[in-house]
Order: sequence, then C-alpha cells, then structure tokens
Amino acid sequence: MAHEHFLGEEAVEHLASVQASGLISSSEKHGYEPPGSFSAALDAVKEIAIGILLLNLFLSACHFKQFEIFWLSLLFTFSWSLYKGARSAWLGWSRLERMHRLLVEEKYEIEHNRKQERDELAVIYRLKGFKDKLLEEVLDVLMADEDRLLKIMVQEEMGLTLDKYEHPLKQGLGAFFGTLASGIFMLISYIISPIFGHYFAATLIIGFASALAARLDGNRLVTAVIWNLAISVLVFSTAYFLFSFFALQGWVP
Repeated sequence: MAHEHFLGEEAVEHLASVQASGLISSSEKHGYEPPGSFSAALDAVKEIAIGILLLNLFLSACHFKQFEIFWLSLLFTFSWSLYKGARSAWLGWSRLERMHRLLVEEKYEIEHNRKQERDELAVIYRLKGFKDKLLEEVLDVLMADEDRLLKIMVQEEMGLTLDKYEHPLKQGLGAFFGTLASGIFMLISYIISPIFGHYFAATLIIGFASALAARLDGNRLVTAVIWNLAISVLVFSTAYFLFSFFALQGWVP
C-alpha cells in the first residue's frame, strides 16, 4: 500500500512524477533554456543580429540616411545589450529560487520521511543494477550522510545537476557582452558594405552561434544551422513583404 508521502502513488510512480517536476523547474515558460553564461551569449548574439536586420530594413525603407541608420543601430545595440543582460540575470535568479525551493522541500522529506526516501533511493539504485546485500549497503552509506543524500536525491530523483547553475550575474554578463559583440560586428559590416554587409554578418553570426549551441546541447549541427537560418530568413522575408504591402497601400511613408 502506497504511503501518504507518495500521495497515493507507489515509489516508482512517485519517482517519475518528481523527475517530471524537476524537468519543468529547469525550464523557462518559452521553452527549455540551458543555463550558463555561454548559452546566454549564444542566444543573445542571434537575437541582436536579426533585430538589427529588421531595424535597418525599416529605417532604409523610411529613407533614413546611412549615418542615421548607423547611429540608431548603435543606440539600439547598446540598449538591447542592457535589456538582455538584465533579463538573463533575472532568469538566473528565478532558476536559483526554484532550485532553493526544491532543496528545502527535499531536505524536509529527508528529515521527516526517511523510510519513504529510502524506498525511493532503493528504486533509483535498483534500476542502476544494484541488488540484494550490495543494494542495502549502498543505501545504508547514503542514508548516513544527509548532505550527500540531499545532493543525490535532487540529482537522481529530480534530474537536476547543481553544478551547472552559474551565478546569475555571470549569466547576465554573458548575454550583455554577447549582444554587444554581435551588434558591433553587424555595425562594422554595415560600414564596410552598407548594402550587403549586415546580411553577410547576420548569416555568419546566426550560423556560427547555432552550430556552437548545437554542439553544446549535443544536437545535430547541420540541422540546427539550417533551421536557425531558415527561421531568420522567414522572419525577415515576412517583415519585408508586409512592409512593402503597407507601403503600396500608402500606410507607411
């Protein structure tokens, strides 16, 4: 009979529920976002590249001069760098708050429901191949150290790796400098070639960042690059044709 600690579930079912909860806690509302300053920077460099492309499209269509487009793009780059840095740091703090809440909850379970925690631990290590006397010895060792047990239960039960969580300020700096570097590269390319420079730079930035992100996540590199470039082309093309349509209707200058 399932104990009330498992909320009517058996140990295996409870373990699956908690692991699902852990995966949800490590994700953002818009989808999974790997934590870390490097991941934040890679996300930021792609975002500012497509942002400057769209800004240049609208400013050029509105007959802004080249030096005006340059300075407005520079202001946009700096402003967006601040936003991305602050947002990434806030998301980092949110992850740490959720992690702290999970740790407090799990620590309470260890202190007040030791038998049930041992049952969950037995399920975990039985699935790893431990059994009989060896399994009992492992459980005895782990249950004797509450700090070690807490770390193991969070990692094994909830699927969370504590070592992957960087300081939020470090993540924010990664996003800030990633945005700034990408924006400056876009602007330098625009100075070199006002007509084609930013297109070339955006393609290079998005493709390179997508490849690095795919390698970091263990995904297929070519597929990631193609999809990210295709999405960027779709966004830019849609904006271009919509703007052209509105211009024909006389709705824009």
